[in-house]
Amino acid sequence: MTAQNSATDDSSIAVTGSRGDSTVGGTGHTARNGTLLAGLGVVSFSLTFPATAWGLEGFGPWSLVSVRCVLAALLAGGALLTLRIPVPDRRHWAGLAVVGAGVVLGFPLLTTLALQTSTTSHAAVVVGLLPLTTAVFSALRTGSRPSRAFWAATLAGAAVVIVFTVQQSGGALSTGDMYLFAALLICAAGYTEGGRLAREMPGWRVIGWALILCLPLAVPAAAVALTLEPVHVTGHSIAGMLWLAAGSQFLGLVVWYRGMAEIGVARASQLQLAQPLLTLVWSVLLLGEHLPVAAPVAAVAVLVCIAVTQRSRTR
Repeated sequence: MTAQNSATDDSSIAVTGSRGDSTVGGTGHTARNGTLLAGLGVVSFSLTFPATAWGLEGFGPWSLVSVRCVLAALLAGGALLTLRIPVPDRRHWAGLAVVGAGVVLGFPLLTTLALQTSTTSHAAVVVGLLPLTTAVFSALRTGSRPSRAFWAATLAGAAVVIVFTVQQSGGALSTGDMYLFAALLICAAGYTEGGRLAREMPGWRVIGWALILCLPLAVPAAAVALTLEPVHVTGHSIAGMLWLAAGSQFLGLVVWYRGMAEIGVARASQLQLAQPLLTLVWSVLLLGEHLPVAAPVAAVAVLVCIAVTQRSRTR
């Protein structure tokens, strides 16, 4: 699919809500394709915390966030320049600023600060609340009305995540948890606005222009942070930095926003209920962290909630 055809297809869902269907979410091939793309985004995001932990082995938190933003912006800028993509209309820039503040800068910074004191497995479970916060932001921003079954499954999934978190943390919330809860709110706003914009332009352009918009802040921030924070280059730190920039910050968001445009923001967000459980697996395989005994139980409960939300219709 060419960029021009993609733009035409995506602009059509600004009216209908999805390709070939009058309700957000679509049916048949459209729904399957959107679910697959959003799912690939979730897999990419599930590696973010382990990659951040690797990156923090060699970089300070401010250096890690600012440099990853610069690298991702260069990647996005190269793609936009190569394909000669025109600058977005003025009416889109406010939404792109929200995406940049929430997804490009806010969420990465807050979660990186949290991971200085929290384990990746603990942080992953807390961020499991993101689907609920995204669904709420989506309902408020877009006026969508998910079904009762959708909300019941969403709340059940959130309850599983909360119980799991409290049980693992011993009932006490840390400073890292506060960073994570703040990250939930700002990322949900960015996801919602990005999903809305992805109905009017291809999703990769949404994150691409949001990254470019943040570049004037990221470049001086990187220069200052690299001067003030010590850098110890290791294989893990470089691998973590590269994945964060290319996988989490750009390519993952490209397929994620495309998927949201296909099946709707609220429904796509529910796929992220599986993200903390995937991150738990990566934490064991890549970081050697101990997998909590309650994780398999939480995994089954969350997957059931995902199945319900994917089958529920949006009114």
